[in-house]
Amino acid sequence: MLRGDRYLQLGATDIGHLVSQGELGAADVISSALERLSGVDRWLRAFTEVWPDRARGLADEVDGSGVRTSLPLAGVPIGVKAWDGLTSFAADRLIRAGCVPLGLTSVPSGTEWQTWGRTERGPTANPWCPDRVPGGSSAGSAAAVAAGIVPMATASDGAGSTRIPAAWCGIVGIKPTNGILPTRDESGLNVPGVVARNVADVELALSLLMKDLGAAVHFRGASRNEMPSRAFWSSDLGFVDCDREVADVAYAAARKLADAGEITWSSDSLELRDPWPAWRVARGMDAPHPEATEIRSHNQRALDELFTSVDVLVTPTTPNRPHPHSGPGQTMSVGFTSVFNLSGHPCISVPAGLTTDGLPVGLQIVGAHHEEHRILRLARALEIAAPWSRPDIEGGSYLFGMA
Repeated sequence: MLRGDRYLQLGATDIGHLVSQGELGAADVISSALERLSGVDRWLRAFTEVWPDRARGLADEVDGSGVRTSLPLAGVPIGVKAWDGLTSFAADRLIRAGCVPLGLTSVPSGTEWQTWGRTERGPTANPWCPDRVPGGSSAGSAAAVAAGIVPMATASDGAGSTRIPAAWCGIVGIKPTNGILPTRDESGLNVPGVVARNVADVELALSLLMKDLGAAVHFRGASRNEMPSRAFWSSDLGFVDCDREVADVAYAAARKLADAGEITWSSDSLELRDPWPAWRVARGMDAPHPEATEIRSHNQRALDELFTSVDVLVTPTTPNRPHPHSGPGQTMSVGFTSVFNLSGHPCISVPAGLTTDGLPVGLQIVGAHHEEHRILRLARALEIAAPWSRPDIEGGSYLFGMA
């Protein structure tokens, strides 16, 4: 087992390299991950199932394998989103790359809102503030990553279900361009993805998911030698009522990219319409109707026009901060996210900072179709310009009564 807090300091890329080079044993990594899970998940409730014997067995196989030097994520512990499972495209690809699944992570149940995670032991807590939700539907995945149980977890995003929990848990979550990765969702809106604590891990995972796929040629990695990206900022997209402090925190992060010379601001305009009626039709929840068709057509035209003059669109990831377990009220947490499931644009949520009450805010960077490399480059630039903090779980003050 790893000594002290070394496990918490290692990302998925770090672990994969050290294990593949024989400098670290997969069995030691998994023992540390399971110890962390045992100590934290009793109050976090990020996992609905845990497979310690299976995980240890797979770790032993990695350590005893002569091919571990060719496994980019050798011995990396991951959580697997319960709705997707081990047979999902993302989980299968990551396991083939050497990852060791610890168990299934929580998803919502019993509510029309998708920002809760539920387990038989109770609701999933937000690592930053347990009386708040972690976001969803990839709730347990994001909570487990933010709390240091695993450095990476699978996720999926049909209306923001990767980006919203990434934002509210202070980590990184990406939704690639629709259609690049296989999905079980007939509508094509629910895109596989991952959440992780740093951009390098997300970039590596995405490259592995896209490997050998026809569209993978569009992904060339996050180069640091490109010209500044032309960026347009929107705090409402024309229809979203955003919490003022959330918008301010996100914009301050975007300005750091401008100050670092990574983006230049564009003075374009963008007036989208609320996509929710069109989203419900696309998902088969409502019968087709003219209003939904017009909304989707209008938004697509507006975005097509915008991306002729800019490289990226920058927004808050959510219009609200993490809400209590009692619910979000009337706020639609998917206000900034669902429109891009319909339009298909790639998006990434990166930590922007904290509100005055200590809750994470996400910055969403939206790129043109197949421009994953650009949004990853900007995400990495922000990570360098403004290193992200982690929840002070070991500090213990907010854990009183949560054991």
